[in-house]
Amino acid sequence: MNASEVLRIVDSLHREKNIDKEVVFRAIESALVSAARKHFGEEADIEFMIDRVSGQIAGRCGQDELDYEEVIGRIGAQTAKQVIIQKVREAERDSQVTEFNELLDEMISGIVNRNEGRVTTVTLGGVEAILPRSEQIPGENHQPNERVRAIVTEVKPQGSRVKVVLSRTRPKLVQRLFEQEIPEIAEGVISIMAISREPGHRSKVAVSSVDTKVDCVGACVGVRGNRIKSIIDELAGERIDIVRFDEDPQVLIRNSLMPAEVDEVILCRMMGRAIVLVREDQLSLAIGKRGQNVRLASKLCGWDIEIMTQEELEKQIERAVAGFSRITGVTEEIANQLVGEGYLSYDDLSVIEPDDLMEMAGLTAEQVDQIVEQAEILAEEAEIVAAEAKEAARQDTTPKVNKKPAPVSDETETSSSADSPVEISLDESNSLGSESNDSESKSEQDS
Repeated sequence: MNASEVLRIVDSLHREKNIDKEVVFRAIESALVSAARKHFGEEADIEFMIDRVSGQIAGRCGQDELDYEEVIGRIGAQTAKQVIIQKVREAERDSQVTEFNELLDEMISGIVNRNEGRVTTVTLGGVEAILPRSEQIPGENHQPNERVRAIVTEVKPQGSRVKVVLSRTRPKLVQRLFEQEIPEIAEGVISIMAISREPGHRSKVAVSSVDTKVDCVGACVGVRGNRIKSIIDELAGERIDIVRFDEDPQVLIRNSLMPAEVDEVILCRMMGRAIVLVREDQLSLAIGKRGQNVRLASKLCGWDIEIMTQEELEKQIERAVAGFSRITGVTEEIANQLVGEGYLSYDDLSVIEPDDLMEMAGLTAEQVDQIVEQAEILAEEAEIVAAEAKEAARQDTTPKVNKKPAPVSDETETSSSADSPVEISLDESNSLGSESNDSESKSEQDS
């Protein structure tokens, strides 16, 4: 290995493997040291240096100079070659780790190579990444040679290779697709403020514009929906709601629940809860199928949103005040204050911050502890009663084999079914607004 050959090898590895030249020089020096120690012993003080400009190699063992050609000739080039290969592979792996670490949370495009059990292997240049089934959009099936776009979620060295994990279920993928398909976002005129997502089903994206002349929602939708359509197609038909962002939580919550019409938004800041009042005909739309609309709106806004009608709220308040007043140490005035801050059940009261209750009601720490302890006991009892009522309702709806149903006269009340709301008073249910919960359940089924 003469000087020109050393330089040629270094330059070739640098270009083909994208490895820094200094790393290759050090790998060759390390290989020569390893080869020499096979002959002089592991404890020998051996050093080899390669001139980075000329490629000349100089070596020494203690104070004596070494001829690297003699060392290699004595031991054989195989040992040095193996060490060089190992060092180069490690350097290549480290280079790839650095490269893909810079792509974390970024969207990348690759070619599906094969499917192995619950893992799809995707080729990204010279690296094979994995797309686990848990990170694939439900219902998707990727075929070999198919081009797929995903987010890089994890990068770590694994032996002499690098492990890259991809995802198509993260909200970041929706954000990157918006940035790619909508020029105003890439230019910074429109900003994505928040995203909530249930992969394969529905996403909500809150956007805002720094230019009052640019309609952020209209720009994202595009002419005849052409912009949003390309994003939906990439996400296997996932529905996307574009929400106009607002700093005022009341406005943002109202926008996030569209297309449902909201009458009023009541913020209970101490609880982080928002009570949204809607008309009866809007209840099902606001909640959404299986509660999806209100669930995504809650994630988007960062508030625990409860949907109810005005009548349901009034009943909840009435029962909550009456129920809290039964707790020793809680006067009607304190009960009204608690309800005003959004505490509507024994469960809510059992997790109240002691300092908040002390400040609100002017109570001592000991009195607060007693109130919270009573609330915890009542919450547990109410949970048991509610479970028993649910089981009883389920048994009532179990079909009776080979038995004809008895006729129901005008005076006879029909038995309750699983679809019928079961009213449970404060002392029987943990939720002070059981009617609201039942309405939500019925609305979900109707939807």
